[in-house]
Amino acid sequence: MSSSFRAPPVPPSDEVDFVALFDAVWQQKKLVALFTFGALVIAGAYAFLAKPEYQVSSVLRPAAINELDSLNRSEIYKLPPREALIKVGSSLESYDTRLAFFRANQKLFKEFERPGRTLEQSFEEFNRNSISLSLPDPKKSDALSSYIRIEMNYPAGVDGVSILNGFVEYAISNEKEQVAADLEVIVKNRLNELAEKLNAARAGYDNDKSARIASLQEASNLRKAQLRDELNALRAQLKMERVSRVAQLSEAIGIAKSLGIKKPTTPSSLGEADRGGAANMMRTEVNNQQIPLYFMGTDALEAERGALQQRKSDDFTARRIGEIAKELQLLEKNREVEVLNSRQNEDIFLAGVQPLRAEAVRLRNLNIDISRLKLVTIDKQALEPLSPVKPNRKLVLIIGLVLGLGLGVGIAMVRYVIGRRQTAVTQLSRVDH
Repeated sequence: MSSSFRAPPVPPSDEVDFVALFDAVWQQKKLVALFTFGALVIAGAYAFLAKPEYQVSSVLRPAAINELDSLNRSEIYKLPPREALIKVGSSLESYDTRLAFFRANQKLFKEFERPGRTLEQSFEEFNRNSISLSLPDPKKSDALSSYIRIEMNYPAGVDGVSILNGFVEYAISNEKEQVAADLEVIVKNRLNELAEKLNAARAGYDNDKSARIASLQEASNLRKAQLRDELNALRAQLKMERVSRVAQLSEAIGIAKSLGIKKPTTPSSLGEADRGGAANMMRTEVNNQQIPLYFMGTDALEAERGALQQRKSDDFTARRIGEIAKELQLLEKNREVEVLNSRQNEDIFLAGVQPLRAEAVRLRNLNIDISRLKLVTIDKQALEPLSPVKPNRKLVLIIGLVLGLGLGVGIAMVRYVIGRRQTAVTQLSRVDH
């Protein structure tokens, strides 16, 4: 006895059977080889037919200290080697510097020119895609980190070595010119500053000189006025004394006349004349009192009074009047004022300006040969490359091989999975019928 019952076919499991998968891929090895070969052909065509691109580079490092010594010793411009390197790096990175070099060397950039493009548009393509700059990390302070690396990618047919080396030299030369211009402006400003200080010193000297002259003249005028006042007062005093003496003499003359004294006498002699005495007697008179003026006698008194009345000037009677006249004559010309006014080169009398003059002479004689100034050291110049950097043929072929192989294996696996599902669906449809 037989049964008509059949077990339904087991649906395919979602688990991957790697052995069956490998076997299925191996059975489609021709397909995998075809895709791999096709990818290799495409990769090889790109690797050998694409226009090669080359790369050159140059490395700049700080210059030695002695290279910038003449500039730094000028005491007006300080440029340490590391700052000089940064200045050159900034120039290399400057859009204006690159555009100026592009315009000055258009023959080197013929390959970058395109029909319908302006010069600036052609330069923009070159500047955006060709040159890259690596500046030192400002956070690092060690000497080994102080460098600038500039790289340039260029297609075949372009003299990249000449462009890069020329551009580096152009940037360095441009910075030298900038340093020279800055130095010239600084020296000029410093000289102007020194000139202003010298002018201020001259103005101060002129003010001091004018004040000194005015002070001397004022003192001289004051002294002359004082002497004239003293002279007038002294003359008035002498005149008063003369008038007083005349009055005294007139009074004494009157008394002498009343006493009958014509010749000079003494009180004792006057008394003896009245008494009469021995002729052979000699007397000595001791008297500590001043003898009255009338004892001089009328003859002497009238003679003195007449002389005093006829006197025109009393100046000769006082020694001080001669001294005053002498001093007034000396004050008529102030020799110190004359010397101050007769100075020809007054700059030599300026005080405290010798350092300013020395500095001005030093700045005028400052001679720094900028052409011999070495801002940076070219550690590595651009050299002709031995091989292009793009395309990398080995890498392109390897990538083509891997991609072709992967694509072929993937398609083989997809075909295997699709075929397996179609087989399972066919089996289920047969069971239902």
